[in-house]
Amino acid sequence: MRAAVTLCAAAALAVPLGTASAAPPAERTAQQSRDPVLVDCSSRPDVRPAAFVLACGDGNSRLVSMQWSRWDAEAAAGRGTNAVNDCVPYCAEGTFHSYPVTVRLDRPQAWEKDPGERHYTRITLTYTDGRPDGSPRTVTHPLWD
Repeated sequence: MRAAVTLCAAAALAVPLGTASAAPPAERTAQQSRDPVLVDCSSRPDVRPAAFVLACGDGNSRLVSMQWSRWDAEAAAGRGTNAVNDCVPYCAEGTFHSYPVTVRLDRPQAWEKDPGERHYTRITLTYTDGRPDGSPRTVTHPLWD
């Protein structure tokens, strides 16, 4: 009888925990945080992502191994790697090359999809050791809404 009561009590405690952890970690973090989010290619908000696709159409440029040192109401800063496809002889047969970068996100604004949420609208990459052919050392791009 004691084992049955203990088992029922454990099950009762597990139900609320299972429900609370059912949301993906990034969404749960974004909901708990009032800091801006980073909106990905699928219009999902994320906070401190480990990876981020820069070229949504074909995935030929992405950030990987991201480690964030700052993420607040004004800006985010981190380091990682920009994996870029050289598309030689064409993208499907190309080779990905890795370039260390520092990343800055800034210019937070209300997100059109969820005006109660703010999202970063600009990204700046600074290549710290090598860079893709024809690319300047520092590049800045607007981010989608």
